[in-house]
Amino acid sequence: MTDARFLSGDAIADSRFAFAEALASRGDLAGAIDVLSGALERVPDWAAGWYQLGAWCAAAGDSVGAERAWRRVLALDGEDALGAGARLDLLTGQPVSESLPAAFVETLFDQFAPRFDASLTGKLGYCAPQLIGQALDAAGFERAGRAMDLGCGTGLMGEVLRDRCGWLGGIDLSAGMLARARAKGLYDLLDKADLNTLALNDARYDLIVAADVFTYVGALERITAWCAASLTPGGRLAFAVEAGEGGVTLRESRRFAHGRAYLNDLLASAGFGGVTFTDCVLRQDRGADIAGLIAVASAPSAGQDREGDGELTAIA
Repeated sequence: MTDARFLSGDAIADSRFAFAEALASRGDLAGAIDVLSGALERVPDWAAGWYQLGAWCAAAGDSVGAERAWRRVLALDGEDALGAGARLDLLTGQPVSESLPAAFVETLFDQFAPRFDASLTGKLGYCAPQLIGQALDAAGFERAGRAMDLGCGTGLMGEVLRDRCGWLGGIDLSAGMLARARAKGLYDLLDKADLNTLALNDARYDLIVAADVFTYVGALERITAWCAASLTPGGRLAFAVEAGEGGVTLRESRRFAHGRAYLNDLLASAGFGGVTFTDCVLRQDRGADIAGLIAVASAPSAGQDREGDGELTAIA
């Protein structure tokens, strides 16, 4: 949390926080908590300070202190740019959030943008774009006139798609990620938008992909309905998710996992057919494989009824 954007603005409090970080790095969580608590007496409205206090309390086994600190964060920052709500969901075991706050996702990826490509592909073995490309090949999908890359990030999926389509658009919530994607010159259009609030318009696509964004969206009913309505007849939707059990599960990583049965029902209710799932390893995380699913589905052909039409009025 040494990023200047998260400092308190009080030189003494920031100095105490730096000392607390040093204590925590040596394993002295009790000392770090004590020092940071003192700093927060000087700046009681410092949301980032309360967030870190909660993290250290949780690591020390003080769930009461962690909950108190994270609830203070939410009281100070209604947009929850630090993701305290998800930490509370995990702490209490009673998740109430269907998706991660847009402000948190935007902040996370704005910070991550400068090192995103090197970290994911170089250190974590991230390969979702290539796996989606292979799944499209296996499904017999050769080329799209118009393609849309949801959660395009820095353009890693765009590198796979560019030669597979005549026109390529990208949507992402992070301005920092979009700047990196724009610099690659892969996209015909890039837009900054939240996938949870996309409005339906007249644009139609032969292919819509989502390489690693549904793990941050959570509940997928709304975005899946948008995809169904935005695809041309017979167009394809392809996406990657972390594989889970049952429905939608928030993990300790503050990413969502999705169960195969949930996805199958979701796609069917939106009118998709020809659904295929491919088991895979998406990347490494702390030396462990992250199991995933690659899904490819076909939009209804011309004249075919869409079961999901009743849901689309909500997003039009």
